[in-house]
Amino acid sequence: MSAHLDERERRLLAATEARLAGYGGIAAVVRATGIAASTIGRGLRDLAAEAAFDPRHVRRRGGGRRPLTETDPGLLPALLSLVDPDERGDPMSPLRWTCKSLRHLVDEMAAMGHQVSRTVIGQLLRAEKFSLQGNCKTEEGGDHEERDAQFLHINKSVTEAMAANQPVISVDTKKKELVGNFKNNGREWRPKGNPEAVRVHDFLIKELGRAVPYGIYDLAANAGWVSVGMNHDTAAFAVNAIRRWWQEIGRVRYPEAKWLTITADGGGSNGSRVKLWKRELQGLANELGIKITVHHLPPGTSKWNKIEHRLFSYISKNWRAKPLVSYRVIVDLISATTTKTGLTVRCELDPALYPKGIIVSDEEMAAIDIVRDECHGEWDYTIYPRNHPDRAVDT
Repeated sequence: MSAHLDERERRLLAATEARLAGYGGIAAVVRATGIAASTIGRGLRDLAAEAAFDPRHVRRRGGGRRPLTETDPGLLPALLSLVDPDERGDPMSPLRWTCKSLRHLVDEMAAMGHQVSRTVIGQLLRAEKFSLQGNCKTEEGGDHEERDAQFLHINKSVTEAMAANQPVISVDTKKKELVGNFKNNGREWRPKGNPEAVRVHDFLIKELGRAVPYGIYDLAANAGWVSVGMNHDTAAFAVNAIRRWWQEIGRVRYPEAKWLTITADGGGSNGSRVKLWKRELQGLANELGIKITVHHLPPGTSKWNKIEHRLFSYISKNWRAKPLVSYRVIVDLISATTTKTGLTVRCELDPALYPKGIIVSDEEMAAIDIVRDECHGEWDYTIYPRNHPDRAVDT
């Protein structure tokens, strides 16, 4: 029966047998069971006690070894000084420059004179509401003093354009992706024990290169367009993606368009200081015959761009855990991206070459018909096509 009884039950059973045996019963039970005579004596006292036992407790109340936090009052404060983000202990401690794993915490606590196991450290940390956490991307950097004003200006311009049934698009370049049998973050359902095998090292395959997805998100239509480049992410590539969106979708969706509004980040291929971006937009405006108004988001707010959380995030979800083994696979995965709110995406491959380092001369910049807003003209400006009637009136 011993294997089926806990400590208290074995003690009471042995005491019951000893009491039934009468004189010499304790010695007989000791020989038969190997239970200590003192344990049997405690059982007899328990049986003789008038108070009922609490069935939830095996030992008497207050029994067992004292918690380490009682026998070593300095244990918990020392541990918190190592893991508290506001203190972190001695700045010269090696732990400050290493991962605060349980093993490292045990070693550091021992150096401070506190002998404690990894299990106890884990229990103490959980009791103090600590948990394993990763980094959280929330800080964009310093806030520009005109940030709120710029967002209000963008919102006003976008609202007026959409009310007039004019096209409004958000543009940006998604993260470049290695093409080949490489690991892609995320998980998907597969037969147990049969994960998809991919390369161990993420080294560029020169024959395949990197995919450069440049996206256009139509705010009014909740629709996206992505041009997947095979070369460099330049302003010429970015503007050509907008051109292809207009040729295939924009001019059909907005046949009465008089101007195009673009919201973009302040950096990258469509940056506010990129001369090539403005020169290429001038060429696009000339082709389309409509003016192009551009609003750049203020510094440190790139994640607020509509395309980031209305298009790119869903593309990443759709191709999670799928190796991007070819450009064809990338185009198909992007094209298959949809949401319950009605998002649709079209995607095409752009095999053209876009060389880096193109110099835009001062003469070319002077030829750009650009009108900058009075407030923050470096962020907000309109590029007019050649011989536009509005510019004739202005002059």
